[in-house]
Amino acid sequence: MSLELLTVGRVGVDLYPTRSGVPLSQADTFARSLGGTATNVAVAAARLGHRTAVLTKVGPDGFGGYVRDALTGFGVAAEYVGTAQDLLTPVVFCALDPPEDPPLLFYRLPTAPDLTLIEDDVPWDVVRDVPALWVTGTGMSAEPARGTQRAVLEHRARRAHTVLDLDYRPMFWPDQDTARAEYRWLLDHVGVVVGNRAEVAVATGTDDPEEAANRLLAHGVELAVVKKGADGVLVATVDGTWTVPPHPVDVVCGLGAGDAFGGALVHGLLSGWPPETTARYANVAGALVAGRLACADAMPTTAELEEAL
Repeated sequence: MSLELLTVGRVGVDLYPTRSGVPLSQADTFARSLGGTATNVAVAAARLGHRTAVLTKVGPDGFGGYVRDALTGFGVAAEYVGTAQDLLTPVVFCALDPPEDPPLLFYRLPTAPDLTLIEDDVPWDVVRDVPALWVTGTGMSAEPARGTQRAVLEHRARRAHTVLDLDYRPMFWPDQDTARAEYRWLLDHVGVVVGNRAEVAVATGTDDPEEAANRLLAHGVELAVVKKGADGVLVATVDGTWTVPPHPVDVVCGLGAGDAFGGALVHGLLSGWPPETTARYANVAGALVAGRLACADAMPTTAELEEAL
């Protein structure tokens, strides 16, 4: 069966202290989960009934095998997960303190396998034809992934449902100016952009949601999505702007909430829903995951979302 969503980018293994509120220096046991923005979005969309795959790379180690097995278990095709022979599969430690914005410790040195994607790794027919393509800002942070992602988007030619997750992680970039220059190129090659206030500030130069959305639309983006935290989510098109209120939740771990939002956003796009309906659905998906531990394992099902709504 043909794919409905191809995501491109980061993958890793997340390790969480089994006791909440404990700093890493005092944690003695950890729970393991599949992680990485692009990977989690593919899992989230698969949980909602879509046929998904990830274009990424892992190392030739046991964690690489775990990534492939976990993807398959979640119903995500692993056929485009390559191997970087001289690198290790990334590991990320997540201290659940504070739980709403847990600090992350990335082990991605000297570089991560997903940043070594080259054009020979790309399924070009899939890139052109898949109904939804998801790329991230992190994929532009280093070569050769930067050049590969540029080629992917040029080949895609801004077909409908070409989505950019700004995914700004300061530790992956030399400075904000470098990131902003790459983001500006991306904005001219995608149709949907999603990010929080801090991320849109890097991309557009302002953290005001309405003004940031206007600047995104000025690049030819069809749908701008700005997550405003406790103030809800703003969605904007050339036809109007809407703000969806937040969905209340007792936060256990904020990590992964944005990826659940992304998977549900793709679900709404593929379903042809209006922007406000899509944002409301995605907002609830993010809230449900914020109330759970782990990322990929925590992604909600359609039944759970409908009940919450």
